[in-house]
Amino acid sequence: MRTQEQVNEIVRLLLEEYPEADCTLDWRKDYELLFSVRLAAQCTDERVNKITPALFARFPTLEAFAQAEVGEVEEYVRSCGFFRSKARDIVACANVLLEKHGGKVPSTMEELTALPGVGRKTANLILGDVFKVPGSTVVDTHCIRISNRLGLVDNLKDPVKIEMELRKILPPEQSSAFCHCIVLHGRAVCDARKPDCARCCLAHLCQTFSG
Repeated sequence: MRTQEQVNEIVRLLLEEYPEADCTLDWRKDYELLFSVRLAAQCTDERVNKITPALFARFPTLEAFAQAEVGEVEEYVRSCGFFRSKARDIVACANVLLEKHGGKVPSTMEELTALPGVGRKTANLILGDVFKVPGSTVVDTHCIRISNRLGLVDNLKDPVKIEMELRKILPPEQSSAFCHCIVLHGRAVCDARKPDCARCCLAHLCQTFSG
């Protein structure tokens, strides 16, 4: 495991390397982000951003989503994969938001993860990006891979366990930004199959860098 000084330096370098790091999904309303994250499961953000303009134009309000035929929503999200379950969850989630939360996206982990199709990863993204809750830690495939390579966690694969370990060491006010940086770093440099260590700003701090 790394010292707190090393952890802080990793965070500092990532924020310096990716100063504009933010969620790469396009959204204007809180529930649009919620639905977009559901669509992004096993799919790229780029693909989701291509289909959501038409989806949100067809169903411009939460009420419109709640009243939608699941089959029609399916046609809009078909190219995202697993489109049937995603469409079903979106319509169901819209109804729960209206019936139990007054049409507002809730701001607690417990309430968010009780929504159809919402797990801890999605909840943490909403808490960090929408509500700016300190300590919000989104653990996706990039975070799992890079956190292990850097030695921020010790050979862990379970997202919840990684989240809990990162919460102990990441500066709470920078946790959300750190996770956005990790996604960009994973896409641009620290690839799963062939990491470009020569271009990595963290190579000197990486436990798996061979030089």
